[in-house]
Amino acid sequence: MTTPHNSAIKGNIAETVLLPGDPLRAKFIAENFLQDVEQFNAVRNMFGYTGTYNGKKVSVMGTGMGCPSIGIYSYELIHMYNVKNLIRIGSCGAYSEKLKLYDIILAIGASTDSNFADQYDLPGIFSATASWELLSKAKKAADDNNIPTVVGNIVTSDIFYHDNPEDWKRWAKMGIMAAEMESYALYCNASRAGVNALTILTVSDSIVDKSETTPEEREKGFKNMMKIALELA
Repeated sequence: MTTPHNSAIKGNIAETVLLPGDPLRAKFIAENFLQDVEQFNAVRNMFGYTGTYNGKKVSVMGTGMGCPSIGIYSYELIHMYNVKNLIRIGSCGAYSEKLKLYDIILAIGASTDSNFADQYDLPGIFSATASWELLSKAKKAADDNNIPTVVGNIVTSDIFYHDNPEDWKRWAKMGIMAAEMESYALYCNASRAGVNALTILTVSDSIVDKSETTPEEREKGFKNMMKIALELA
């Protein structure tokens, strides 16, 4: 079965998929970390690849930016391609002064300003959380490889250029560590389907001190995050 967004057929995609937002990061991971790689998707230039890592089958596919985009791709991976473990590997903007460039966050939960969960018609506000199975394995893999990580809550925002430049401070007061744009939708789709999801983020910029990495560094320089994710395959 193919979809309007994915030309793969069943069997082309592994049960564990790494999900960078940038499709060029997916290409970089496939070319530099996987063996016996085959490309399964190029629709809309959202590249997807399957190969092996330490003898285990694993896939990697870009998702684009924002809840609508990752909502589409993760839903199709789960329901059309039987993916069981979805691991977002992305960049984030730090809201905490304790975080520096290249620090790695394991996102135990995702708050949001998105209305993605409205579709479920719940009688309250849904708390989108990671799979404990993947989170605990990721923390162990990081520790075993002497890669420092922090575990905490992030915010998934629909807004990149906010009209109120001080708005982030209200999230920071609630202990939110960093902002990105996809995890809430990923966690919702995974929770609804009863599969595993985890977001692993590398700090690419700091809203606190205005430091930032380059686009090339974001595409190719987050190798520790990629290593942790691949160990979960």
